[in-house]
Amino acid sequence: MQYIVTVATGTQGRSGTDNSMAVTLVGTEGCSQKTQLNKLGLNDFEQGSVDSYPVEVQENLGEIVLIKLEKQKKLVEDHWYCRYVSVRTPGGDTVEFPCYRWLVDDQEMVLRDGRAHLPQDDQTSLVEHRKNELETRRGIYRWTEWQPGFPMSIDANRHQDLPLDIQFDSKKGVDFKLNFTKAIQNLLLNHFMNMFQSSWDSIDHFKKIFWTIRNGPSEYVMQHWEEDFVFSYQFLNGCNPVLIQKISKLPDKFPVTNEMVTASLERQLTLEQEVKAGNIYMVDYEVLDGIKANGTDPKTPQYMAAPICLLYKNTQNEILPIAIQLGQTPGEDNPIFLPTDSHHDWLLAKIWVRSSDFQHHQTVTHLLKTHLISEMFAIAMFRQLPAVHPIYKLLIPHMRFTISINTKAREELICEHGLFDKANATGGGAHVQLIQKTMKTLTFRSLCFPDMIKARGMDSKPEVPNYFYRDDGHKVWEAIKSFVSDVVSIYYSSDEKVQGDDEIQAFVKDVCDNGMKDFQHSGFPGSLESREELIEYLTIIVFTASAQHAAVNFGQYDWYSWIPNAPSTMRQPPPDRKGLASMSLIMDSLPDRGRSSWHLGAVWALSQYQEDELYLGTYPDEHFLEKPVNAAMETFRKSLAEISNAIKTRELKIPYNYMSPDRIPNSVAV
Repeated sequence: MQYIVTVATGTQGRSGTDNSMAVTLVGTEGCSQKTQLNKLGLNDFEQGSVDSYPVEVQENLGEIVLIKLEKQKKLVEDHWYCRYVSVRTPGGDTVEFPCYRWLVDDQEMVLRDGRAHLPQDDQTSLVEHRKNELETRRGIYRWTEWQPGFPMSIDANRHQDLPLDIQFDSKKGVDFKLNFTKAIQNLLLNHFMNMFQSSWDSIDHFKKIFWTIRNGPSEYVMQHWEEDFVFSYQFLNGCNPVLIQKISKLPDKFPVTNEMVTASLERQLTLEQEVKAGNIYMVDYEVLDGIKANGTDPKTPQYMAAPICLLYKNTQNEILPIAIQLGQTPGEDNPIFLPTDSHHDWLLAKIWVRSSDFQHHQTVTHLLKTHLISEMFAIAMFRQLPAVHPIYKLLIPHMRFTISINTKAREELICEHGLFDKANATGGGAHVQLIQKTMKTLTFRSLCFPDMIKARGMDSKPEVPNYFYRDDGHKVWEAIKSFVSDVVSIYYSSDEKVQGDDEIQAFVKDVCDNGMKDFQHSGFPGSLESREELIEYLTIIVFTASAQHAAVNFGQYDWYSWIPNAPSTMRQPPPDRKGLASMSLIMDSLPDRGRSSWHLGAVWALSQYQEDELYLGTYPDEHFLEKPVNAAMETFRKSLAEISNAIKTRELKIPYNYMSPDRIPNSVAV
């Protein structure tokens, strides 16, 4: 009897091999002999090829449930990437075996057929295969502590130490140092790179490096950055739209009086009445208090602040700043700056807030709450969910490269003497302090987008208009949740199915007990009791790695390329009294020429989409074979397309498209 085995080789660079390959078919009634896959006179397993081979057997093997691929090394190391294998039986049926993995020299790989199975529903004879797969994976994907007080990370010091399966391929390679170097060259910044300690002569001189990289949004920022509206608009729709909150009372540490701000209030109400009416908002950088700024350059001290900014919704529904305090402890040496102060006093106070927002965004909102959290989920997934599990198939497009990009970033950006150290106030170890401090209050609920918005009192669209991060985010969240719900309902017919899934429970427990082992206060669940809980948990994972990351990453070029709007560091301490500010002090405070060049190169490189990027809703790797899941994917894509189309037709003075699904990569990228 004859079975036909079809093998598809990857399309990415160097995915083919000249090595020998053999296959063994395992069925419910028996297994075949090991058969060499070879076409005489032809090159097998070339990049992008799909090759078929006959496998002769004496008896019908029954239902084919496993195949074993073996690769024999010749003279040189020659890895091979397998997309899938299919087997056509003597009866004419075809069994699909998704792979999407690398096979290295002298290694064997055992593949399950592509149908997804919960552990409690699987064939008894295949339970051991599941266990063996996970035991192998746990030996590869080990937890380690990158820094004390951080979420746990992958136990690998270098990108090249990672398994090939999760490394970026040649088309999707990420080299931060190379991208940064290209950015410096493309932006014509080489002339300024070594001019550390050399101040710009005036604000207009920043244009010397700005004109080479401007685009529509960044040019608008350059022209309007001093305006109070543009300053506060960024709290809603800039790179860090996660801190603004509606307040029900003023904190004692921020003693703003009615007399101070009465000139800014438009409704003939007192400040206290405006608070009660829901028109007062606040942004508080308390987490930055006590963080020691970068001290790696003894020639140029760098400074940080922990400001508090009070904002007011006026009668035109614009949110504007009305008071700024640059430290957390009130007193004579920590004045409250107001729009009625001198132009330079007020401008310098706003610049300090923007610089603080930059530090918080890069380290907390971007690095910690998308990259490091996603990596933690990814490690637990690889350790606890076999490839046959439906939730593994659901998550793998969003998790696969997360570990890879983080390991690469640790090597090149944020470890000692990396790019991050050179010109950022939270370089030199300050980022470690900041993450450690943030982790003491981070909660699982804060990763749930609707909860995070509601907790800050920002959930009402009529009361808080023009908050497009919230509006678009809710739509994308609901689309993801609906898709996840459709997939979960296909495989879990009841809450009891969730409770009885030992693998999904182990996944959740691994995140809680190991990934977040030192942060039991955080409320990460140690188990899931219902389909509803599972759906929310998975939605958080997918949303964090895709939409949330896109929202806080890809706007950096737009908002940060005009240096005065988002200084990466400040070279003079915050003013401790009014009347000190002048244009000379502002220029001495802003980044020098060398640090400005570093800043521009970094935000340009970080804002670039990768070549052949896969966007939310696209699944070229066919991990799922079931028709109901494919139908759910199609529904998901239609929902996402509707959101994208609505965003494209929206007419805004400052476009907001960071949450447009056609601009949201499937997983964290840079």
